[in-house]
Amino acid sequence: MPSAAAYVKAISAGAALCIGGPALVWYVSPTEEEIFKKYNPELQKRALATRQQRQEEFESFVVQLKEASKSDKPIWTVQKEMDKKRSDDNAQRMRDDRDSLAAEVERRRTEVRSSTN
Repeated sequence: MPSAAAYVKAISAGAALCIGGPALVWYVSPTEEEIFKKYNPELQKRALATRQQRQEEFESFVVQLKEASKSDKPIWTVQKEMDKKRSDDNAQRMRDDRDSLAAEVERRRTEVRSSTN
């Protein structure tokens, strides 16, 4: 039968691993600013230039995930449905733009023909 000292050692070692491991990782990991400072100047400029766009894309992604999570269906199914709906909407918008452009061209043609006669 193990003695009480063995239990104390085991519990102490377990606590050291469970607490010390994550603390060591937190202490050793660089911050975002430290990583950014190690970039070369060209990459820093590019990262600063695209920061706003990346934040907007991330925010729209989070909004889509929140919307998809409201459904009872699995999230990947809802994402596929949303992607299909988005592509259908884009295709319809492109058809509408093409039709309105064609109508504008035809209107101008008739206008030019009527003004020359």
